Amino acid sequence: MTRLFAGTPFDIPPDCDDCGKPESQCVCTAADKAAAEARRKRDAARLPPDQQTARVSVQKRKGNRRATVIEGLTAEANDLPELLTKLQAACGTGGTVKAKQDLIELQGDHAAQVKTTLQQLGYRT
Repeated sequence: MTRLFAGTPFDIPPDCDDCGKPESQCVCTAADKAAAEARRKRDAARLPPDQQTARVSVQKRKGNRRATVIEGLTAEANDLPELLTKLQAACGTGGTVKAKQDLIELQGDHAAQVKTTLQQLGYRT
């Protein structure tokens, strides 16, 4: 008897967090468990959109080109590539994520459209 309550009605074998089966019957690999743990940590650090404020600005670049820049959304609290995809689809333009600087850039002057799209997604602007 290795467990404290072994042989009593309180003896409940531990279950795997990923597949839900008892650990003696678990078929998850070490890589699966590591990926699931990383996903749980990432999701725990996420903030809901209504608790974040995005700053939208238009910057002038060389050649008289303009870029719409979204700041104030951290990479830890958001899925910036997914948010970029939604903004690109709404504005019909290209863009990029600069995760080290925690900003999103869109090509062109799309400040009004970006603000309305972010507000529809639940962010404060």
